[in-house]
Amino acid sequence: MNNRSIVFGASGQLGQCFKKLGADENLDFLIFPAEGEGNILDTDTLEKLFTTHQPAYAINCAAYTAVDKAEDDVEAALKVNKTGVENLARLCSKYDTTLIHISTDFVFKGDISSPLKETDVAKPISVYGQTKLDGEKVIPVLLDNYFIIRTGWLYSEFANNFVKTMLKLGADRHELKVIADQVGTPTYAIDLAGCILHIIKSESAAYGTYHYSNEGVASWYDFSKAIFELAGNSIKVIPISTSEYKTRAVRPAYSVMDKTKVKQTFGLEIPYWRDSLVICINRLKQQN
Repeated sequence: MNNRSIVFGASGQLGQCFKKLGADENLDFLIFPAEGEGNILDTDTLEKLFTTHQPAYAINCAAYTAVDKAEDDVEAALKVNKTGVENLARLCSKYDTTLIHISTDFVFKGDISSPLKETDVAKPISVYGQTKLDGEKVIPVLLDNYFIIRTGWLYSEFANNFVKTMLKLGADRHELKVIADQVGTPTYAIDLAGCILHIIKSESAAYGTYHYSNEGVASWYDFSKAIFELAGNSIKVIPISTSEYKTRAVRPAYSVMDKTKVKQTFGLEIPYWRDSLVICINRLKQQN
């Protein structure tokens, strides 16, 4: 069985989670190209990678994710989030490789209050969200064998993320103001990586778009309260509204995802968000 898988964006948060699981589970089929080798905008280098490894899967964790910066840097966001995806999809088609592409809850407007299904209409309200949707759209045009996995609110013990930012701020301050009217599900990137490895090992051909996050619902305020509680920090957290904290890009107010499809198709049990947060906080404590 060839399940050889190249992980693009290997130095980012999700890429590092694949590295951890690969090391923990001794997974010799995962390939992590160096940054220069795995640049999804460099078609010649990409071609060499595909020729050398003949991968069964290409896992695309590479993305332009600076949500606010993207509003003024549209060209750079489009290059990575659309052109880079197009480059990968073309090569996957040529080498009969299955593409597993990570997308985002930001493809939705966030103006409904029931869990988002894969069939719901995508209406991005930010440049980042639009470029990610543009990337999604090029895949089915070029390729039949693909999985698009939308997720959101990712955190882990790796790279920069909300959990690590809160812990850093909490070490220096007595109180923090956190938005309470944006709702989603904190998602442990290790769990997402585990889901993707499960799909690869299943050798499933149930191609298409899927939603994955941890179970449960929280606001950023709920999330930060839980982070400080589990970390043993008694900082005062003050709930505020989105209108009190202006950002360059507009965020969806509601990002809770319906995971029925991914659970039923792959027989997955998805952890509750707070249970996974306990694991992450404990690992961060051990690192320190």
